[in-house]
Amino acid sequence: MSFFGKKSEGGMLDVIRCDQEDYLIWKWSPSGTANSTNKENAIRWGSSLRVKDGEVAVFVYKQKDGSTQDFIEGPFDETIKTGNFPVISNIIGLAYAGKSPFQAEVYYINLAGNQKMPFGVPYFDVFDNRFLDFPVRMSARGSIIFNITDYRGFIKLHRLVNFDFERLKSLVRDAVVKYVKGIIVNAPADNGIPVLQIERKLLEINDLIKPRVAQAFQDDFGVNLVRFDLDTIEVDKNTDEYRELRQITANLETQMRVAQNETSIKNMREAQAINAENLEATLAIEREERQRFQRLQTETQHLAAHQINQQAAVLRDAANNLGEMAYMGGGSGSGGGGFNPAGMMTGMALGGIMGGQMTQMAGQMNQNIQTQMSAPPPPPQAMYSVNVNGQTLGPYSIPQLQELVRTGQINMATYVWKPGMANWEILGNVPELAHSFAPPPPPPP
Repeated sequence: MSFFGKKSEGGMLDVIRCDQEDYLIWKWSPSGTANSTNKENAIRWGSSLRVKDGEVAVFVYKQKDGSTQDFIEGPFDETIKTGNFPVISNIIGLAYAGKSPFQAEVYYINLAGNQKMPFGVPYFDVFDNRFLDFPVRMSARGSIIFNITDYRGFIKLHRLVNFDFERLKSLVRDAVVKYVKGIIVNAPADNGIPVLQIERKLLEINDLIKPRVAQAFQDDFGVNLVRFDLDTIEVDKNTDEYRELRQITANLETQMRVAQNETSIKNMREAQAINAENLEATLAIEREERQRFQRLQTETQHLAAHQINQQAAVLRDAANNLGEMAYMGGGSGSGGGGFNPAGMMTGMALGGIMGGQMTQMAGQMNQNIQTQMSAPPPPPQAMYSVNVNGQTLGPYSIPQLQELVRTGQINMATYVWKPGMANWEILGNVPELAHSFAPPPPPPP
């Protein structure tokens, strides 16, 4: 895109306008003069000034104490007169305003235009802060698009007296190179981006650079950054330093992987030992419970038998006493040992009652024994072995497996096996385990 066109129209009564289609800043020159920023122009009152919508015409007057400007925003199509040029009218004085020609440089600024500019950063060194002896050479390329939205702020910074846009482009390019290089060099230390992965982090680095460049454009140049594109970061992979750093980092990653595996296996073995101790303690408790249960059954049976023996002895003594009742008070002989029918009937009645009690006691004891003998023992627990990093660990109960999953030592893709299974199977595919490890339901709406 052209910044300074070659359009010029001369004469004392000029038509001052910009016919350029693609520009950002364009300097008007009268007919017959070169397009030089060192040439001020004699402008006569009554000349025609045309400014399109989206443009602003800036008349710059060079004074001893600096420069001043008149701003004419489009759309505007009128003759130059004191009413619309207050600054120059005040400088010349009302007595001469509108009569004597005045000197001014005329610039058109396209407020709707964008300027695209490519940039390149030559090779520079980037260091991994862990291995400062191995610099990696890199270069970067990209492009920027900027425009002017605050033309007063832009003119305040540049004044537009003998303005040279090529110099401005050079300053803008230098600023871009400075920020691109600075941020890439510090990305490993400041943002944790490994040197050998910088190429893959292109978008992330682009987002780091853009706000810094945008702020510098606004503060230093008075322009607005529309777009910043870091197209590529090229790493020189043919240097000895690059190859050595790659080898070192590859070995380091291998060692870290081995250390992580060893740590995982160590943690798994420690967990297995703890689980084995817990399992042994659980089994000991279960054995004690079974032994206690058996002792209670035996003691209950012995107690019931002892109770029957005691009651039988009582009933036996009672039966003997009842037998004697048949002769108590019988007859009127001198021995008094005759048969007593009333005593015999009483004895028979009491004997029937005691016999019924003994039968009831025996039946109750037999029912208690049968109930105790029919109580089932505790159900056996399913025990699974697991395969971690090629090693078989376990066996573990389902609660122990749930704890291993919770602590991250195994997952739903870990292979498991128990007696009766034909092959190893993924934990999540075993129905008994999949049900136990089902994720919790989501919270209610």
